[in-house]
Amino acid sequence: MYSKAMIHKAYQVSYSSKIQTLKSNFYFSLFIFSFFTLTFCACTSDEEYDPYADWQARNDAWFADIYSQARGSIDAAQQQDATNWEALTDWRIYNSLMKSNTGQATDCICVRVLKHGNGTASPISTDTAYVAFQGYLIPTTDVLGNRIEKMFASTYQGTFDPGTATFSAAKVSAYQDGFYTALQYMVGGDSWEVFIPYQLFYGETAQNTIPAYSAARFLIHMKE
Repeated sequence: MYSKAMIHKAYQVSYSSKIQTLKSNFYFSLFIFSFFTLTFCACTSDEEYDPYADWQARNDAWFADIYSQARGSIDAAQQQDATNWEALTDWRIYNSLMKSNTGQATDCICVRVLKHGNGTASPISTDTAYVAFQGYLIPTTDVLGNRIEKMFASTYQGTFDPGTATFSAAKVSAYQDGFYTALQYMVGGDSWEVFIPYQLFYGETAQNTIPAYSAARFLIHMKE
C-alpha cells in the first residue's frame, strides 16, 4: 500500500507536469498567433502600400524644385557676368523643341553639365545620335520607408566608362520630347544630367513599368 506521503508526492509531480504542459501549450499557441498576426499584417501592408501614391502631384513638385534650383543658379551667374555666365554655373534650361514656348517651366528641360565634350556640332532631328544613358524615376520610398530611385532604362552598368559602355544608335527624332531636346544641344563627349517633366516624357500615359505622370532623370553621354 502507498503511504499518504507517497500519494501526496505523486500528486505534486502530476500536478507540476500538467502545469508545465499547459505553459508549454500556452507559449506555443502565443508564438503561432503572433507569427500569423505579423505575417498577415506584413502581407497586408505590402499589398496596400503604394510607392506611387499622389504621383502626379509629387512629380510636379519634384520638377518645380529642380527648375527653381536651375533658375536661381543661372540668374545668379548672369547677374555676375551677363556674357560669360555659362562658365559660372553647370545648370542650363532649354525650351522644348517639340512644343511652342508658353513660358511655363513644364515646357523646358533642366540640365546639369557633368562634363564638357570636345565636339563642335550638335545633331539635328534627322541625325543618328550615339549615346549611352541611364534613366530614373523620381525618388520614392518602399514599404519600410527606405529611399528608392527606380532605374527603368540603361545601356551601361555602374559608373559610366566610355571604353566599355554600350552606345545606343537611334535617330534623334525617335526619342521623347525632353530627351529629343537635350540631344540637339549636346556635342560629342558631353555628359549631362537631364531633368525632364512628365509633360515632355510620356505624359499621362503609362509605359511598361513607368507609371503615368512620371518625370524622369537621365544621365546621358554622347559619343565623341
